[in-house]
Amino acid sequence: MHKYKFSLATVTVAAALALTACGGSDGPRYPTLNGDTPLVIGHRGASGYLPEHTLEAYRRAIEMGADFIEPDLVATKDGVLVARHEPNITSTTDVAQRPEFAARKTKKVVDGVTEEGWFASDFTLAELKTLRAVQPMAERDQSFNGRFQVPTLEEVIELARTEGAKVGRTVGVYPETKHPTYHAGLGLALEDRLLAVLAKYGYTSKSSPVIVQSFEVANLKYLRTKTQIRLVQLVDADDVKADGSMSLVAPYDKPYDFAVAGDPRTFASLLTPAGLREVKTYADGIGPWKPYLISSKQVDANNDGKPDDLNGDGRIDDRDRVMLPPTDVVKNAHAAGLFVHAYTFRNEARRLASDFKGSPAAEYKLFYELGVDGVFSDFPDTAKAARDN
Repeated sequence: MHKYKFSLATVTVAAALALTACGGSDGPRYPTLNGDTPLVIGHRGASGYLPEHTLEAYRRAIEMGADFIEPDLVATKDGVLVARHEPNITSTTDVAQRPEFAARKTKKVVDGVTEEGWFASDFTLAELKTLRAVQPMAERDQSFNGRFQVPTLEEVIELARTEGAKVGRTVGVYPETKHPTYHAGLGLALEDRLLAVLAKYGYTSKSSPVIVQSFEVANLKYLRTKTQIRLVQLVDADDVKADGSMSLVAPYDKPYDFAVAGDPRTFASLLTPAGLREVKTYADGIGPWKPYLISSKQVDANNDGKPDDLNGDGRIDDRDRVMLPPTDVVKNAHAAGLFVHAYTFRNEARRLASDFKGSPAAEYKLFYELGVDGVFSDFPDTAKAARDN
């Protein structure tokens, strides 16, 4: 996912077993789709603590109690699936400091947007393995930069299996196919490569400890014709407006395959009751950016046309927003038989609305009590503690 700037229905016994295959611990009961404990998904691993999409970050997430770990997948020049947040690896590796790869700097168009930097598809796996991961968020711990490699999908699955055995529970893997249309245009289509790796580990059924997610639609529909593993339709937006409504600006306004096909529907269209029913024809759940579920607005009490600085710190951020009532998205998704995994939950105070008074646990509790079936968290220990207490 991006966002560096995220009535109970009955289900079949098979689906219920699938959702509990990697379930959480006993604790408070929440109004999830089928009464299961909400899942804690280590977003890019424990990325709040260590450089994202590294074996070390995934291991830390498992140690902290994550039920699933989430690798974003891009393809190398030689067709290997590796865990990186984007095809552009400039901000997540030390490639810009590597003189041997200086000539690889280039421009590419990703989902209609021209980007400059270094791209995974211009490197073989062997070359990528010489790079080291860095923490892309300046406010987070930079002391681990340059220490950890870029892992392959197979290495992530192996880690989930071995570390899961150590802690005595099944740890699931939750891959995201990043920019499928872009990769297909390079002759590096992700879907069959992903299915081949999953099949190697016997991950082919709804009860397998794997869930595949995508912001695009066509590739999920294709995957549904090839496998019964759980699929999730991600739902994005560009930003949240001052009044709490969603800003839908390209390229975050709609699935990119919709843009290519000239389909006028937006991400928001997928969350209408009719849209959710269509999603149910090819997916098992939705992964909406959390403001689609409960949004927040800015305040202008003095009517000067500027947002009020509620905490008086001289800057405007999420701490100066107030939460709004929940939407009907969770209720409608559950009515359609879809589970809801919301993203992205983070601990930094500037990312928390004023209602939470600096407590990330308070935000988790609000969403758990709404009935989300899982949360993508950069800080899985915080997510688990809030869920279980």
